[in-house]
Amino acid sequence: MAHDIALKRLYQPAQPEDGARVLVDRLWPRGQPREALALTDWYRDASPSPTLRRQYHQQEISHFVFAARYRGELRDHPERLVPLMRHARRGRLTLLTAARNIEASHLPELREALLKALRDEDAADREPASPPCYAQEHKDL
Repeated sequence: MAHDIALKRLYQPAQPEDGARVLVDRLWPRGQPREALALTDWYRDASPSPTLRRQYHQQEISHFVFAARYRGELRDHPERLVPLMRHARRGRLTLLTAARNIEASHLPELREALLKALRDEDAADREPASPPCYAQEHKDL
């Protein structure tokens, strides 16, 4: 099943085709009333750790290092993706950030991690939960 996960700046107007709109930033954007943003949820747990976010914003690490470490955080805590996966399974999911440059933010890495987790979960669902039972066939012996 193909999942539709869009990336958008928080400040772009909400559109009907956005589906579930989830802000995935650790900090609330200053001066933004919650009602005006048309959010489905504000989910901080899937955003980069405070230390990683600080290092990146203070330019102590490159985007390449930031992305690799963030992927590691998501890999080490796969349970953090579950609420976002639920939204994605219901229809379009729009991940939101206050960052000016979406491509340089954490959202592209988060989308890839979500899509991979959804594909892995779908593949696991296609596997049989247990081997078929042949007890009935052996009764005759």
